[in-house]
Amino acid sequence: MFFLALRHLISRKRQTTLTLLGITLGAAAYIAISAMMLGFQEFIIDQLVNNDSHVRINAREEMLNEQVLNDSFFPDGELVNWVKPPMGRKDNAYILAPRAWLDRLEADEKVQAASPQLVAQAIANYAKLTVGVRLIGSIPDIQRRVSNIEKYMLKGKFSDIGASGNRIVVGKEFLDKIGASIGESILLTVGKSAPQPFKIVGVFRLGVKSLDETTVFGALSDVQKLNQTPSRISDIAIRLVDVEQASELASNLNLMGQEKVQSWNQANEGIMSVFKTQDIVRNSMTFAILIVAGFGIYNILSLAVSHKRREIAILRSMGFEPRDISELFLTQGVILGVIGGLLGVVIGLGASYGMSLVRVSEARGLGTGQMMVSFDGLIYVKAFLLACIASSVASFFPARAAGRLEPIDIIRGENS
Repeated sequence: MFFLALRHLISRKRQTTLTLLGITLGAAAYIAISAMMLGFQEFIIDQLVNNDSHVRINAREEMLNEQVLNDSFFPDGELVNWVKPPMGRKDNAYILAPRAWLDRLEADEKVQAASPQLVAQAIANYAKLTVGVRLIGSIPDIQRRVSNIEKYMLKGKFSDIGASGNRIVVGKEFLDKIGASIGESILLTVGKSAPQPFKIVGVFRLGVKSLDETTVFGALSDVQKLNQTPSRISDIAIRLVDVEQASELASNLNLMGQEKVQSWNQANEGIMSVFKTQDIVRNSMTFAILIVAGFGIYNILSLAVSHKRREIAILRSMGFEPRDISELFLTQGVILGVIGGLLGVVIGLGASYGMSLVRVSEARGLGTGQMMVSFDGLIYVKAFLLACIASSVASFFPARAAGRLEPIDIIRGENS
């Protein structure tokens, strides 16, 4: 049956070529679009997940309002008219029991590392230039285990910060903005203390301009001293063994204290919603490609059934059952799907490789200057299966119609 179906396809070279072309281009287009979209998503997720933390614990932000104070000072339900309504934060800007949190995390087998941090808004001065920065104090050896910051170092090592000594690592954009060089010192202040000199010992580039332009890393003890908050931390950055458990762990930790606990995907819900939109667009395009390819196969096989009526009558008279005739034309559709899917995978792989060589901006390419493309094998498997499924479904109806043809009806149709 296979060889008979193949012979039918070869006998209609032009129609078969056009059908194969439609299936091949559809599969290749799906691969190219998916590779580009998923490559972008993988890059952003890598930035969100590996450059910061999987889960973050920080001081819970609670705001004062009239209802809170009324319940505390006037529990009997007295009517109070506030001349000026209370407002502002009522929580602390630091974690109340950091040692208890760290002990709990160290005992959790799901946690790979937990880095205590003190995050402060600081002012950097160099020559006559003043710039606002986000100053992050951490223990370098632990911070390297939580994030991939060492991977993005352009000059120096992240460990050069040391345990103390007023040494910092800054972003490349920040360094270019203030005009300083590695080895020089800048003045840092948090606004409530005198400026202190900090020596630049390393430069990194994450590829996100807003971070490279404003982020400064220092030793935890140095930042605590500058902020005049010894032994206090504002955040705990957590890296997990399995990043997929981030949401579950964050939800469980939220019940264990008054601090705010968020996973990386909870903290970036806006970005994740953009990814969902991209997936909807990609799947919609896939559906449209399948419909176009399916209609093409349906039309080609329907015409083939009409043109092969005499041959169908001969096959039936030779003893072929209706199921055999249906199987013959269904096999043709499957052959078209398999060959078209394989060609589409090859062309799609070539197109993806070509796109990966396209030059883009340095910020997006993290210095490589190349487009981000995903080569996930699941993309190619899906493209091949979609081509086969579309071809099989589209060929089912013409195949069923061919199987219902009776020799006597075909002869009558030929003589009329």
